[in-house]
Amino acid sequence: MLYKFFSSMLSIQNIVKEYAKHRALDNVSLEIKQGQIFGLLGPNGAGKTSLIRIINQITAPDSGQILFDGEKLNTGHVGKIGYLPEERGLYKKMEIGEQVLYLAQLKGLNKTDAIKRIKYWFEKMSMQDWWNKKVEDLSKGMQQKVQFVATVIHQPELIILDEPFSGFDPLNADIIKKEILELNKQGATIIFSTHRMDTVEELCDHIALINKSQKILDGSVKDIKNAYRNNTFKVHLDGDLENFSPDTFSILDNKQNADNFVELTIRIKEGFKSNDVLKELIPLTNIYHLSEVVPSINDIFIEKVSHLN
Repeated sequence: MLYKFFSSMLSIQNIVKEYAKHRALDNVSLEIKQGQIFGLLGPNGAGKTSLIRIINQITAPDSGQILFDGEKLNTGHVGKIGYLPEERGLYKKMEIGEQVLYLAQLKGLNKTDAIKRIKYWFEKMSMQDWWNKKVEDLSKGMQQKVQFVATVIHQPELIILDEPFSGFDPLNADIIKKEILELNKQGATIIFSTHRMDTVEELCDHIALINKSQKILDGSVKDIKNAYRNNTFKVHLDGDLENFSPDTFSILDNKQNADNFVELTIRIKEGFKSNDVLKELIPLTNIYHLSEVVPSINDIFIEKVSHLN
């Protein structure tokens, strides 16, 4: 996909939103590029849902603006957005086929095209015999599949997924994950909001962290992780280094691992590199493994949010 990341799909500019005396969003700005999988992160109550509702034109900002593919966000863009909310909204008594058909037509598809796409997705998601079932007869995970199909049926340019894996067993979560990646490969831009940080690292190109109504972190996953590296390493070695006072590093943790090797967590001192550590240790012991401990997005999330609370 040659255009990936070159042009802006969504430009969120200085958004402010207040409810009574509570400021839900405080001057939040984000740039979401075409073709990105963008992780929108934050603790409960941070302002993520308020921003998502504004993008979907469910509510309006008090100030600031949003541009969709260079145009000021307007009702004409509704058909170009697919939104999977955290709180699902299917009609319990309605037959599934008729319900997805109704939702597809609300997004602008004619009946013939809608039925064709529904059949395609029902077969793709192993839902062929669900047409006449009612939502109330399905498990939560099965209902999630229906909601996901309804979200993407109209081939939206922008897909907003709020906790998309909630209710799924690992097998179906993996199926949905693969579909998200395939939709992105086909050109869809995806905003992905979740508390599952392992999934964020696996899927997202770029993340923004909102806390207490403000953006506190914004960048590519790779750049953010690199920025939080702190010269911490794991070393597996043979034998105890009792009474050893290293020159090149400090020892943060020292324990016996499951293979009966000693596992050190170390921080290399300023001015030294991992090769210097090896030169110091090799005369004293056998080294089996040395690797840098790069902080996870979950570690960074906790550090940033805890620091500001």
